[in-house]
Amino acid sequence: MNLRGIVAVSGRPGLFKLVGQNKAGYVLEGLDAQKVKIVTSISSTKLASLEDITIYGEDEDLKLVDVLANIAALKGEVADAKADAAVLRALFVEVAPTHDQEKVYTSDMKKIVTWYHLLKDLPLFTEAAPGAAEGAEAVKAADDKKVKATPKPSNAKAPVKTSQPAKKASMTSKKGV
Repeated sequence: MNLRGIVAVSGRPGLFKLVGQNKAGYVLEGLDAQKVKIVTSISSTKLASLEDITIYGEDEDLKLVDVLANIAALKGEVADAKADAAVLRALFVEVAPTHDQEKVYTSDMKKIVTWYHLLKDLPLFTEAAPGAAEGAEAVKAADDKKVKATPKPSNAKAPVKTSQPAKKASMTSKKGV
């Protein structure tokens, strides 16, 4: 599941794709049917990448990516976000059995189910995360090749900056006196 570049914006419903960044803020595109593009302020808006979001767990926190993958692996229909709280709790006991039931509220569950319904039809939901496959290959390559550090020659000197003489300040007035 590749969720790189998908963010949740504080104060706005839904999910957004991070398109770019400019001086004013982040350029985001909505993942809903309208595909609205917005620019959010860097200083006042908080963005949360879906790759980085975790859910409170009893022993350790659970990654949202893993919970979404468990929901996708369920056989049958996934409950709607407007379903009863008991139905959502039963769903989360099934997909995230080690979540902390006191700290994870029904509103959090509704938000995650809503996000799942937004993401399930997108092609990036079914493709592999780029870091997962590359990370495994990089570890194998690092084990195969042990790179030796090249020693610096003992007579090498650090470059020295040459100082230039200070410029004289002009003492003439703009009034022409």
